[in-house]
Amino acid sequence: MGAYILRRLLLMIPTLLGIMAISFVVVQFAPGGPVEQVIAQLRGEATDRLGGGGSDFAGQSAGGAETSNYRGAQGLDPEFIAKLEQQFGFDKPPLERFGLMIWNYARFDFGESYFRSVSVVDLILEKMPVSISLGLWITLLSYMISIPLGIRKALKDGSAFDAWTSGVVIIAYAIPGFVFAVFLLILFAGGSFYDWFPIRGLLSDGVEGAWCAPWSAAFAPVDCVTRTVPDYFWHLTLPLIALSLSAFATTTLLTKNSFLDEIRKQYVTTARAKGLTERRVLYGHVFRNAMLIIVAGFPGAFISAFFTGSLLIEQVFSLDGLGLLGFESVYQRDYPVVFATLYIFSLIGLVTTLVSDLTYTWIDPRIDFEKREV
Repeated sequence: MGAYILRRLLLMIPTLLGIMAISFVVVQFAPGGPVEQVIAQLRGEATDRLGGGGSDFAGQSAGGAETSNYRGAQGLDPEFIAKLEQQFGFDKPPLERFGLMIWNYARFDFGESYFRSVSVVDLILEKMPVSISLGLWITLLSYMISIPLGIRKALKDGSAFDAWTSGVVIIAYAIPGFVFAVFLLILFAGGSFYDWFPIRGLLSDGVEGAWCAPWSAAFAPVDCVTRTVPDYFWHLTLPLIALSLSAFATTTLLTKNSFLDEIRKQYVTTARAKGLTERRVLYGHVFRNAMLIIVAGFPGAFISAFFTGSLLIEQVFSLDGLGLLGFESVYQRDYPVVFATLYIFSLIGLVTTLVSDLTYTWIDPRIDFEKREV
């Protein structure tokens, strides 16, 4: 097992390099860039989306011949363009820039955002509460709904209950989450009908005191529990409903099929022949084997929900999370944020995949990853 873990860890290095190299090459051929963003802003062709980035150069005069490769640079001083390129690191060859980026990332030095004057790590940490909230609670809700429903469907396979719940699950899965989110917004958040729920942030402006996450409420002061936690869940109600609409479909059907597969095996027939009750057969024998694939996939499911974020849901409910950060960074060509988040999330994804594989062996010791001679 130790050799297998070591091999997997070593394979992460070329995998990360490949991910970063492909992304870096794609960016080189993509139109636009941070220098062009600043030039466009100075020429009045950009909006406030840069948040004041490049303002250090706003007072410099334009004029002189065009010597830059940037299409928006006509009429700007070549020295000014050179300073911009130097500021953003584009005065170096692409291969050198890529090598420097990988060297810094290997030391977990991710630099600063081009347009926010904040370190990338601080920027990610600032957005984490929203992503933690959405990822954690939607994963728990999904499993709490999917597993009991999937077991029940397996026991009632072919019945009317199985048929109509399958229809509901499939229809819910087919409805886009952001469409349902807009419906909830109009109906319950001050649209055309009711104004029951807030639509911005995780906490109301009137809630005083330090931030306290509900999962740490047992160790928090009374004020945190009585004021912050209810307000926190009040803000999350509609986003979680919109996200959960289709989140449990795959796990429900996977649980059902896994239980059906186990129920039809010989050992279940033998257990029943020995006089064991149906409950004992189901939860004493079938449950552990059937839940292997479900439980082992939990780390990956959580990380997926946590880090991929839901851009459209965040936009609809004005939640400033990692999904929105990633979109804005790509839109603004904020390369330090784009590449740093890609590196961090890819690394966490690879580690989570390894943890998921190891979870199989923890749940069922009969599974191992040693090579067998045929």
